[in-house]
Amino acid sequence: MKKITYSRDALKTLSRMPADAAHLIRAKIEQYAAEPASLANNVKALKGATGYLRLRIGDWRVIFSETGEVIAVIKVAPRGGAYY
Repeated sequence: MKKITYSRDALKTLSRMPADAAHLIRAKIEQYAAEPASLANNVKALKGATGYLRLRIGDWRVIFSETGEVIAVIKVAPRGGAYY
């Protein structure tokens, strides 16, 4: 299983959202860290931002980067506000 790190912005968003949604998002991130192939159809590379991926979880998007054995969660946002 890969190590997961969260940015300050991601932790702030997770703490302010409803508890059930935050739990689901954390569970999906942990599932991806344990077995990336299980969520392969929900993960795509971001266009214009080299090295960043997005994980789709319902109406929420998780922007992260993956380097070796570390998954760095950069941003958690609703679908409309996730992209720059």
